[in-house]
Amino acid sequence: MTGGERMFKIAFVVGEESGDLLGSRLMASLNRVLPGRITYCGLGGERMEEQGLKSLFDISDIAVMGLTAVLARLPLIVKRVYQTVDAVIEANPDVLVIIDSPDFTHNVAKRVRKRAPHIPVIGYVSPSVWAWRPGRAKKMSVYVDELLAILPFEPEVHRKLGGPRTHYVGHPLIERLEELRSSAGERPALTDGRKTLLLLPGSRGSEVDRLLKDFGQTLEVLDRSVPDLEILLPAVPRMEARIRAETAGWAVQPEIVTGNAAKHAAFRRAHAALAASGTVSLELAISGVPMAICYRLDWFYRRLKDINRIFPFASVSSMVLPNIILGRNVVPEFLDDEVCPEKLVPVLESLLADTQVRQEQVSAFSELDTIMRLPDGRSQSEAAAAVVMDVLTRGKAT
Repeated sequence: MTGGERMFKIAFVVGEESGDLLGSRLMASLNRVLPGRITYCGLGGERMEEQGLKSLFDISDIAVMGLTAVLARLPLIVKRVYQTVDAVIEANPDVLVIIDSPDFTHNVAKRVRKRAPHIPVIGYVSPSVWAWRPGRAKKMSVYVDELLAILPFEPEVHRKLGGPRTHYVGHPLIERLEELRSSAGERPALTDGRKTLLLLPGSRGSEVDRLLKDFGQTLEVLDRSVPDLEILLPAVPRMEARIRAETAGWAVQPEIVTGNAAKHAAFRRAHAALAASGTVSLELAISGVPMAICYRLDWFYRRLKDINRIFPFASVSSMVLPNIILGRNVVPEFLDDEVCPEKLVPVLESLLADTQVRQEQVSAFSELDTIMRLPDGRSQSEAAAAVVMDVLTRGKAT
């Protein structure tokens, strides 16, 4: 580095591990572009600290989901919001990058914008304004200058809703095809021996609470029509003991596997899946695994759902990501009381056989590569870094 080269300071604010992964990859790309010329501050996890960020505190303090869990930790979360805002203001960075976890990160960004409007703000991962509370898009434009979207339809959504300028930078899953897609022999033909069903009740305790029992009852009925079925249940390490205990009495015992390598191996082997709604549906689609998706709303969102019948605010007809990306409903979804053996078993039977229903899903999933890949061949982190670099070179707002 020569004496005339400018140094840059970037503040990050993330709220959970998925944001830490995105942040670390973005930092790695930025470090390649500007080696030795960037200092980092703010809030991140272990991966971001490996790239040069010293985090204000452990992100586990704020990585909670569900109204009950948030209320229980609300005083600490509020304290952490103001602590983070003060630290960003004091650091006076060239740009603030907030990543996902909007309940926390956007509260920080709003307060930074009020107190230090000259600091540009980049949002990484759009809140689901296309599904819930679309009015958030326009509100975001007040305190987010550039938005990095990981779903290809989101730039147009924000344009229509009056949101911030939005750039599609690619989804991290599309860069992991070798982990998710089976090679020759990994996924046996449907006619070759046992069939494999993936069971994915969610990675959070609240999801497991609402779905695991129903999934067990569904398996018990399904076993009568599809005997000798192999059941694989990938569990995140923190939920493994609980899931083992709660499935111990099931009539049909799943094989519980943990760790990303085992999870991806299960995806490559599976013929079909029964899963909770969420990003896992996109993982399954990219893996080519036909699925049925389930979701039970907690008491708060159940009330909102009831209100929604009179005052609708949802803007899409599906909660399943592959359906939204494809623009048509190819994956069946089951909400609340529909999560029961009577509804699920016939669908799973059709997905575990060579049926038109199964073929339609598999065929539709093959379109995702074309839709989701970046046209210039850049990686997600490289595309995100390009937007950050553009903001850096423009300088702080005046």
